[in-house]
Amino acid sequence: MATNLQVTSEKISDQETQLTVKVPVEQIQNKVEARIRQTAKTAKIDGFRKGKVPMSHIRAQYGAGIQQEVINDQIRDTVFEAIKQEDIRAVGMPNIDDVKLEDDFLVYQATVEIFPEVEVQGLGDLKIERQTSTVDDKEVDKMIKSLQEQRLTYKEKKGMLKKKDQAIFDFEGTVDGEKFEGGAAEDFELVMGSNRFIPGFEDGMLDMKAGEERVIDVTFPEDYQAENLKGKDAQFKVNLKMVKKPVLPELNEEFFELFGVKEGGLEQLKADVRKNMEREIKNASRNQVKQAAFDALLEKNEFDVPKAMVEQEVDRQRNQMLQRFASQFGGDASQFDASMFPNEMFEEQATRAARLGVIVASLIDANNIKVDQERVEAFINESAENYEDPTEVIEYFKNDEQQRAGIESVVLEDQVVDFILEQGKVTDKEVKYTDLIAAQQQQQMMM
Repeated sequence: MATNLQVTSEKISDQETQLTVKVPVEQIQNKVEARIRQTAKTAKIDGFRKGKVPMSHIRAQYGAGIQQEVINDQIRDTVFEAIKQEDIRAVGMPNIDDVKLEDDFLVYQATVEIFPEVEVQGLGDLKIERQTSTVDDKEVDKMIKSLQEQRLTYKEKKGMLKKKDQAIFDFEGTVDGEKFEGGAAEDFELVMGSNRFIPGFEDGMLDMKAGEERVIDVTFPEDYQAENLKGKDAQFKVNLKMVKKPVLPELNEEFFELFGVKEGGLEQLKADVRKNMEREIKNASRNQVKQAAFDALLEKNEFDVPKAMVEQEVDRQRNQMLQRFASQFGGDASQFDASMFPNEMFEEQATRAARLGVIVASLIDANNIKVDQERVEAFINESAENYEDPTEVIEYFKNDEQQRAGIESVVLEDQVVDFILEQGKVTDKEVKYTDLIAAQQQQQMMM
């Protein structure tokens, strides 16, 4: 820590404060002398043995550079102390300028962006819709059917190829009578209705039988990825080798065990599915009303946020996008060029997120909202239910400070949402389970 640091501050706008920092020159001189003596031990200058170079030569050759290094180090070491001393809630890195030696001090100016101070408006006027849903027997049966469909297999059948059947075939495509790259394959597997091929191809195969050959006329879309094929008419010669029909797995012990049901059969599976769906409804409804509450608050609270906050949020969202990209296409996020996702892609959402962060922080400070540790424990216990060994997961979250801090942050935000809902006017709306979950998934994709 620096000693005898002199700091004055001046608010130059709602978003910036300028500090004038004075560091005693004596501190700099002492460090310069110490570094010169250290340099003298290892410096190599023609005509002198190592460690025997006169100090006057060391000062002449290295003094200016060493002094500048020490000044830079002193600025780096003192600027955040100055910010803390003035009790400034800074965001981003300070901008240093006007560095000079004046009388007995190193003097510099540091311009810092400050966390906005806002008084949240309109809490009592908020109108918020809370969506929820219920799980009935029909929805549970639909979900179990969906679980079957996710694990369906295909079995050879006789007769014509129909929608949802799987075709195994050879094909060869031509444009103006010429073959093209990627236009042929053997033993290709395709489920009718999957829309994996260009429009018209799958429809042209319907009602074929195994052993039949057919030429299918299609037109490549104008936005097709291959430049040489955009909008081109093409012919595909197809040889259908086999037709397979979809077969759902039976609802038997083997199927039940796939979902951890070892006793109780179908009724236990239904109970587990219902419980999971109810948990999904709870989470989706919670996220929906949180979003609705935040949207309503943002509409009533317009203010500018520091560029540094927006830039930090842009970086966070870009890194998140890179992680998704890497997950989808394989590899590590660092292997992809961040310039694929320019700042403009994220600035609107980043500005919104930064403003929302200020609103949430202001509500926490103004209303002295503290994290509820009982809710933290409940959150951990509920999250652990999804794992094979809940006890191990609970211990992990309890003992890992970083993970627990993340959960505390989530719970604290939930408490802020509760506070907002208590102040505003909330109306409940019953919606379909599928609609609620689909909306939640769409929202997560946009985040």
